[in-house]
Amino acid sequence: MLYTAEQRQRRDATPWTLVQGILAPVQFLVFLASLGLVLRYLATGAGYELATASILLKTALLYTIMVTGAIWEKVVFGRYLFAPAFFWEDVVSMAVIALHTAYLWALLSGAVPAAQMALALAAYAVYVLNATQFLLKLRAARLEQAADPGRQGVAA
Repeated sequence: MLYTAEQRQRRDATPWTLVQGILAPVQFLVFLASLGLVLRYLATGAGYELATASILLKTALLYTIMVTGAIWEKVVFGRYLFAPAFFWEDVVSMAVIALHTAYLWALLSGAVPAAQMALALAAYAVYVLNATQFLLKLRAARLEQAADPGRQGVAA
């Protein structure tokens, strides 16, 4: 079982659930646009500044969703990170953050643009894995709720 009745109630009552529900698709849309800009730069050599700005926006959104997600996890599960129900999602999230932070370091240290973009692509690949984990968790929560019609609220 993903959520106890009390956890489900806290999940449905906290505004952080809505915040996560808004930030996640916004981050994904920025990711898609940024991926296109990074690939365009790598293919043509044009648009470095725009690709860089998009990676910075994606990184800012990632940090924001990670902080607000930790708050959500604290409200729902009583701990900021690595609650048993989301342990592996949090582990992979740490890798995503590490790779995005490594990109920032590469950018600030003046690494060659192709290396910066390769690092961004690595970060994006792990981000896709992490997003998939969360989508599967969302689906599991909805299936769990559907299996017990007595449960109320939205699954997250």
